[in-house]
Amino acid sequence: MEAGWRHPRRANSLSEVYASIKVPGADASFWRKLMAFWGPGLMVAVGYMDPGNWATDLAGGSRYGYTLLSVVLISNLFAMLLQHLAAKLGIVTGRDLAQACRDHYSRPISLMLWFLCEIAIAACDLAEVIGSAIALNLLFGLPLPWGVVLTTLDVLVVLFFQNKGFRIIESIVAGLTVLIFGCFLYEIIVSRPDWVALAHGLVPQPKVITTPGMLYVAIGILGATVMPHNLYLHSSIVQTRAIEQTEAGKRMAIKFATIDSTVALFVAFFINAAILVLAAATFHHHGLYEVAKIQDAYKLLAPVLGAGAASILFGVALLASGQNSTLTGTLAGQIVMEGFLDLKLRPWVRRLITRLVAVVPALVVAIAYGESGTEKLLVFSQVILSMQLSFAVVPLVLFTSSRAKMGVFVNKPIVRVLAWSVSAIILGLNGYLLWQTAAG
Repeated sequence: MEAGWRHPRRANSLSEVYASIKVPGADASFWRKLMAFWGPGLMVAVGYMDPGNWATDLAGGSRYGYTLLSVVLISNLFAMLLQHLAAKLGIVTGRDLAQACRDHYSRPISLMLWFLCEIAIAACDLAEVIGSAIALNLLFGLPLPWGVVLTTLDVLVVLFFQNKGFRIIESIVAGLTVLIFGCFLYEIIVSRPDWVALAHGLVPQPKVITTPGMLYVAIGILGATVMPHNLYLHSSIVQTRAIEQTEAGKRMAIKFATIDSTVALFVAFFINAAILVLAAATFHHHGLYEVAKIQDAYKLLAPVLGAGAASILFGVALLASGQNSTLTGTLAGQIVMEGFLDLKLRPWVRRLITRLVAVVPALVVAIAYGESGTEKLLVFSQVILSMQLSFAVVPLVLFTSSRAKMGVFVNKPIVRVLAWSVSAIILGLNGYLLWQTAAG
């Protein structure tokens, strides 16, 4: 029996790749250590730039210019803290967040948390399926229903590459992230933003809170940024590194896992900020204040900017974003089911179940309602994610603040205060967003 836990560990998280990547010893150089730990951060970061974020960033930029850039920045700072805690939980306890919940809570509560988390993952997967289908429709004219069906095939790709080693998955994610980054770097250059206004937008302003419409979009940006499944994912995939199970070994792992995730989340911040800046410079600047749909943005970019490649690269980035998020979403689904239920299924069965839960409603809506229906479903998926967030954040902060569970690695008082404050802000704002959405 381990101190602070009711039961001994029964299984390793993601057992097929657990401790499968070697790390250098304590005497190795800083850069060799960093490269060994590099990878999980980018896999987590893709969840912060998935298609569900695009609509809120587009709406914020087209309606309010650069003003809400500060909200994108603050959201990412919140995410950096929470992902640090998730990595620390996995490294120190050898449990992912789902396994920790199963151990800490009673069976009924644990099952409820599992059910809510499965709904959140299905909602997130829904956004990725729809985003990829929209991108295929915009780039190749593929009807939305066929685009939805085609996205199910990436399950086979994930299954194939995971069998080749976890570094392969990390490399695919990194490659797609570089592609998205490159596309938006081009978009920023051709849109010629107002750099002074952009810098001013990074500073929080009182009118964000005092203007009702702006506050609603700001909360939407926050709600779409912090993804609950990423906390489960990160607490698991940091355990793919074969670290020394000593205090020194764990301290080194926490240090480099935190650097990895923080740098990767800065990349996510650039991409989310780039979407908002692009909307501000292209649409808000030209008096187009109501561009919130991904399809509208795609169609308007080329004529407004006078650059034919702008729309195409926007669509390419959207497709890469959807596929990237799918890779990590399917892994998160496996982690959650195995962690909460202690149930082992063949990976292809688990991933097929995850995909079908998202594909079936997306397919029905795409056939019955077309473009407008999928857009509403995209928004609805973000509301579901907002509802579930508290059920991941609160246990994470609770566990990492427990000396019995974490020992010498327990959150320091300042980290504890920050973590509970961030949790309260996120939960309060997401509750407000949910209430407004239901009322409206």
